[in-house]
Amino acid sequence: MRQSRFFAVPVLAFSVIAFPIGLRAAGDETKSAKGTVTAMTGSSVTVKVGAKDMVFNVDDKTEVIAAGAGTKARQAQQKGMPGPKLADVVKTGQAVRVSYHDMSGNLHAATIQAIASAGSSGGTTSDEKEAAAAKHASGTVKSVSGSSLVVTGAGKDWTFTVDGKTNVIGKGLGTKGAPSGGKLTITEAVGAGDKVTVTYHDMGSSMHAATVRVTAKAAK
Repeated sequence: MRQSRFFAVPVLAFSVIAFPIGLRAAGDETKSAKGTVTAMTGSSVTVKVGAKDMVFNVDDKTEVIAAGAGTKARQAQQKGMPGPKLADVVKTGQAVRVSYHDMSGNLHAATIQAIASAGSSGGTTSDEKEAAAAKHASGTVKSVSGSSLVVTGAGKDWTFTVDGKTNVIGKGLGTKGAPSGGKLTITEAVGAGDKVTVTYHDMGSSMHAATVRVTAKAAK
């Protein structure tokens, strides 16, 4: 199905803000969110993204991409209107992807695109995806337990959560075997003073260690 583009109806007023040369305007970075439309007004659209609601401001600069938009645009022009209303093309319950700019807490929708589904989680944001991306930290183990690992590196302590999904790798660890037989626990494989590199995911309230690579064991 062919998709057409149109500009949403303009908001009653807007202001122009000048920024000094060499300074980057707040909100210049384009972010994205995927979710389901739950409400609309003449100047905003509310999208449920996962478990939270996000309210985006819309105006004559907001571009909407959806099936049938071209037809709606022509009908609006025939009536002497600059374009169709957002509600003429996007309906509540519609899954959308919104590209937006965060203007000091005010989220301006640059593009609203109708999509087939928000996904099994109900949607996500580019910030959440970035936070979930794998990161790395290296240092010396300060302490380790069955649920956490503290690593000192780059002049600070890093505390990681560990669980059954945390993979520990290193020379000899795969064949050493746990004292009780089977897979080594993290406390059996890693000790204070070991040099490690941790691959982790920032979960917002915690940092989960996906992989702990032992690069050097502590001197005995």
